[in-house]
Amino acid sequence: MARISKADIEQVRARTNIEDIVGDYVTLKSAGVGSKKGLCPFHDERTPSFHVRPQLGFYHCFGCGESGDVYTFLQKMDHVTFVEAVERLAGRIGYQLTYEEGGAPATDHSSRVRLLEANAAAERFFQRQLGSAEAQAARDFLGQRGFDPQAATRFGVGYAPNSWDALTKQLRGEGFTMDELRAAGLVSTNDRGSSYDRFRGRLVWPIRDTSGKTLGFGARRLREDDKGPKYLNTPETDIYHKAQVLYGLDLAKRDIARQHEVVVVEGYTDVMAAHLAGVTTAVATCGTAFGVEHIKVLRRIMDDESHRGRVIFNFDPDEAGRKAAMRAFAEENRFVAQTFVAVAPDGLDPCDLRLTHGEAAVRELIDEPQPMYEFVIRQQLQRHSLRTAEGRVAALREAAPIVAGIRDRALQPEYVRQLAGWLGMDMHTVERAVRAAARHTDPRSNDPYGGAAEPGMGPSGEYALPTVRLRDLPNDPMTRLERDALAALLQYPRLLAEAQIDAVLAADFSDASLQTVRDAIVATRGSLGTTNWLPQVQQEVPSTFLPLVAELTMAPIPAGSGEEQLTAYVRSVAAALVERDLLRRKAELMSELQRTDIEREPQQHRQLSEQLVQLEQRKRDLRALAEQQ
Repeated sequence: MARISKADIEQVRARTNIEDIVGDYVTLKSAGVGSKKGLCPFHDERTPSFHVRPQLGFYHCFGCGESGDVYTFLQKMDHVTFVEAVERLAGRIGYQLTYEEGGAPATDHSSRVRLLEANAAAERFFQRQLGSAEAQAARDFLGQRGFDPQAATRFGVGYAPNSWDALTKQLRGEGFTMDELRAAGLVSTNDRGSSYDRFRGRLVWPIRDTSGKTLGFGARRLREDDKGPKYLNTPETDIYHKAQVLYGLDLAKRDIARQHEVVVVEGYTDVMAAHLAGVTTAVATCGTAFGVEHIKVLRRIMDDESHRGRVIFNFDPDEAGRKAAMRAFAEENRFVAQTFVAVAPDGLDPCDLRLTHGEAAVRELIDEPQPMYEFVIRQQLQRHSLRTAEGRVAALREAAPIVAGIRDRALQPEYVRQLAGWLGMDMHTVERAVRAAARHTDPRSNDPYGGAAEPGMGPSGEYALPTVRLRDLPNDPMTRLERDALAALLQYPRLLAEAQIDAVLAADFSDASLQTVRDAIVATRGSLGTTNWLPQVQQEVPSTFLPLVAELTMAPIPAGSGEEQLTAYVRSVAAALVERDLLRRKAELMSELQRTDIEREPQQHRQLSEQLVQLEQRKRDLRALAEQQ
């Protein structure tokens, strides 16, 4: 199999800005000198602990410990191989890769890339077909809902011909195999083993990832003789996972990040109508209920830990909409942002609302949403007859746990008062019910390890050495100084003179873990400061020390935003470590000199005295060097 040359791998890594790549998945904001931070894409968190260092080309999460470079990030986020990650980034920057053992990429080098290419080719085919004579019903459907050809182009809408193999023939002609078409979900197979186009005689919307690559399709039935479901989506594939994708997110992500707001609607045409009306933060799920994975995706983009964010759900006012609202409410506490519900008074969805009352009505609907808690409580109250005592008590029992679960404790008293008013009950009675509901909340598990394996044991029960993290280090002044000096050296080696670097690496470290990292730096001294240096440091340390190296590499530097302040800090912390080490050595020499008898050991006494003089001269030289810089 062809291999990418090592030099090209390094060139692509060096020419790629990791901030741009991570920014397609995570909203990043400044976290100090040379550092960006955001919500970790690898675990669910409420406050950001995921840091990116663009100049170093690395990321690290101080919460879950995930770290790596731009290749690692793509491998883990998109489940691609290392070769696929390199090829994708090379294509992004227009870099021509060189392949060893044959000089050209293998034709089957990337199944994922082939699936994406097949979907892209299918999208182009569907869009061309929308202008055909056969697609008149599709164009009529769009026109009746207020969408002109420009809108169809903007959202990539197309038409799948009413044919068993029109798409298959087109893509086979472009070089795709039947196995690839089946793997992409574009072709289905019946019980007799015959293959046919999955989408036939339908209006088709492309479903894309945040970078704009088409992962699958959603298709609406147009013909009365079509016995399939009203909406048909791409099945689960290696690249399309319905629980993780949101229609319109590629178009909405930048405004979601800028406005810290997202509007979740129920259909593809609702997304189109909302965007055309100016609500450019609208997205929709694709054939599944809004769930935990969708929340993770949105939280990373909207930066909702700022407490400024709003998540607005738009539901139909029917029973299905009520159930959808309750499912969304069940996961509401996963957001830090405030959650709301927007339902038009006449029950119209955004598409019909735009048609009936104009685009301003869509904006007004989103501008004045109802708080999620109020909506859910009122939904619960509607299930009971409040004219009877039994009905009011039953409604209180259902509503009290909702009020008790309100995250913002300052809101609870207000909802107690409102609930009392809606029920027509004494406020103290409602207050007691809410307190009782809070006490009966299921306690957390008493499992001290949270269901995980015991410390020191691997997944199969074998003994495993514990990893070393910054939080495991002692918090005494000496260890903190050693930690800060190593972090500065790892992140900004070019700001130190060679003599200063030598002095730092020659210093004696009191902490054994930090000394291990120092030894790895010494072992890679020849590559220090190059683009491939940090990976070499990581290769030198034992695997259990990799988290510590990653955290030192990504740790925020406590300096101002200016280059001069950063330089001053790096040099001062290095100088402080060296002077501390020189002081320690001086104390050791003085102690040994006092124990040496000048008459019986004159030569030993003279050598110690000379070493003291040399030590003092070295201290003066280093101070002079620091002042010159």
